Amino acid sequence: MPIPPIPEALRREVEKFVESNFDFAFKPEKPAVRLHECTFGADEINAALATMLSTYVTMGDQTRHFEALCSRHFGFQHGIMVNSGSSANLLAVAALTNPASGPLLRAGDEVIVPALSWSTTVWPLIQCGLVPVIIDIDPTTLNLDLNQARQAIGPKTRGIMPVHVYGNPCDMDGLMELADSHNLVVIEDCCEALGALYRGRSVGSFGVVGTFSFYYSHHITTLEGGICHTNDFDLAEVMRILRAHGWVRETQNREIYEKQHAEIDPRFLFVNVGYNLRPTELQASFGPIQLRKLEKFIEVRADNAGFWREAMRPLEKFFRFQEPTPNGRHSWFGFPMVIQPGAPVNPREFRDFLKQNQIENRPLIAGNIARQPALKLFPHRIFGDLKESDLVMSNGFTFGNHQAVDEAARNYVLDTIIKFFKQKRLI
Repeated sequence: MPIPPIPEALRREVEKFVESNFDFAFKPEKPAVRLHECTFGADEINAALATMLSTYVTMGDQTRHFEALCSRHFGFQHGIMVNSGSSANLLAVAALTNPASGPLLRAGDEVIVPALSWSTTVWPLIQCGLVPVIIDIDPTTLNLDLNQARQAIGPKTRGIMPVHVYGNPCDMDGLMELADSHNLVVIEDCCEALGALYRGRSVGSFGVVGTFSFYYSHHITTLEGGICHTNDFDLAEVMRILRAHGWVRETQNREIYEKQHAEIDPRFLFVNVGYNLRPTELQASFGPIQLRKLEKFIEVRADNAGFWREAMRPLEKFFRFQEPTPNGRHSWFGFPMVIQPGAPVNPREFRDFLKQNQIENRPLIAGNIARQPALKLFPHRIFGDLKESDLVMSNGFTFGNHQAVDEAARNYVLDTIIKFFKQKRLI
């Protein structure tokens, strides 16, 4: 159902308010560089208001429209929007382990994951009865180490879940060759990598399913939100069913189910187990507007990253920098840096110095997920010593690299870093 426009007077008031209050530009007189600045403006707010005023707020036509738009934009046949990127991971893994999909994975199967990952990369594997096999990362790209992955394969290994760290695509040639030779199911965690490409193809399109996030601080936002993309129709149908209670309302072949169970009201026909991972129409209303901004946002992020990388070449004895994967387009979710082992720099002291100068910073993802206490409660396997992931956990960080970081902001970051080393008489 089309959403009627909001009253013109209300639209103008929103525009005036945003124009007066949404100023996220760097202020030299009061310098601060935050980890993220708001990506939405009056157009998105007015779209959400129009949705509210229509009273059609739960998953519906706008969600389906955004799913189709997003699928076309990134080159997928199917998109299943959910309420978060974490839910996208959960839905993808749940569908792959569900009897209706084969299943492609079964309880007790092992799935290889990189140690440098987010909690809800790994938790859905455990929640669905799978056993994560934690491997180390390549120190150059910060993505999973394919040599480690190859050596970690055991008799129970059935899957691999790469993470495109901070928007840097994995070596998908090597990864898919490994997966094909060992018949591994590939689930791509792209939650930090919206807009990243490998050989001109969107990340997420190489495996059976790719998961993406639209969280507030990500490349673009639906406030919270995420999406599963796949080219497998049957898997997409299973995900549509599991997303909402196990019913068939959102399936594309619902007539088949309705004919098979004609005695049951089709509005309340449950053919599988399910969750409630639905997005709202308010979230979906943001999507098309935000999607139009994505390429410009990535351009700004890449330009900033190129500037910092070149300007900080003299500091390579102190830092490691994430290097883009050959044949890929990095979408630069942040600007990852790792203090070199043995460098005369205390990581906490350096990060505190940035913070004291109003440059927000944070660790890289969740650090080494194998060191998180929650993992000790559940079956898992660790391959190797994970020394590179340990180094990232202790010495790695990022500061803000987003659409609002302009030339003045990036110069301020650079000058502050240089100031630290000069005060320490290290340069």
